[in-house]
Amino acid sequence: MSRVEPLVVIVLFDGVDLLDVTGPPEVFSLLRRELDGAPGYRVILAAETADPVTTFAGVRVLPDVTFDEVAEQKIDTLIVPGSVSVDEQRRVRAVADPVVVDRVRALASRTRRVASVCVGAHILAAAGLLDGRRATTHWSTARQLATEHPAVDVDPDPIFIRDRDVWTGAGISACLDLSLALVADDFGEAVALGVARQLVMYLKRPSGQSQFSIPLEPVSTTRRVDDLRHHITRNIADPLTVADLAAQAHVSERQLTRIFKSELGTTPAAYLESARVEVARNRLESTDDALERVASACGFNTIDTLIRAFRRQIGMTPTEYRRRFRPSAL
Repeated sequence: MSRVEPLVVIVLFDGVDLLDVTGPPEVFSLLRRELDGAPGYRVILAAETADPVTTFAGVRVLPDVTFDEVAEQKIDTLIVPGSVSVDEQRRVRAVADPVVVDRVRALASRTRRVASVCVGAHILAAAGLLDGRRATTHWSTARQLATEHPAVDVDPDPIFIRDRDVWTGAGISACLDLSLALVADDFGEAVALGVARQLVMYLKRPSGQSQFSIPLEPVSTTRRVDDLRHHITRNIADPLTVADLAAQAHVSERQLTRIFKSELGTTPAAYLESARVEVARNRLESTDDALERVASACGFNTIDTLIRAFRRQIGMTPTEYRRRFRPSAL
């Protein structure tokens, strides 16, 4: 008897983020290669009507079925993407259309597993599906989620979280990590890692991996600070000091400190350490380099300095970090 493909339904609505919609199907389509043609998932797009849906990117997407039609089918996994509004001050807020919320609530009641992508968590929360659960969302709307839905235990750090039969993902590109985690849950880690290689991803990141990194820090409003940040990135292995950075920016150390606190909410020294830790994390995840080499490549004078910085920044040693986040096969 042939295996029945589990039905994955992706919710569509006007203003939805395009990558939230297209990312998971890309992962699931590559799954077939790893299964040598054996059944993987059957993916369909569902919307309120059969009319094309206009995404936030302006690209129109055609639904496969309506919500009423899909409600008659046996759904294995319901994936809920997100949508945002951006005001004149570039402030981002997640949007949860009441009609979509009602549809998601109804479909979720007869679905084995529900997953949100990025700010889709706000729709799940509005539907009451995250009450009493731990969840994540894009870092830019995490405070909004916690404020509007106090019954939800919001953790803005992980790239995705599983709480029983409900999964929530973080940033838009993290939809790939979340999709790979769903594949691993259904077909095993080896298969998921094979799909990750096809996607040319460095690794299949575990759920505890932080969605934050130096490039995601708030951008500054001055060219001077942006230039300094690029300078730090290009010269991360050099013994940079606050005095060096001040000289590069043609300001005094005291003035540089005021600028960093105003623009980035931190000191130059703290930012420099965070940048070095971020580069070290990437090397620990993707290479076999000894700690001494990692420390040198990231501008830390000694292994002890590297260890102390890791403990301050992420609460564990470099060795513990590598053991936890580096894939078993690279």
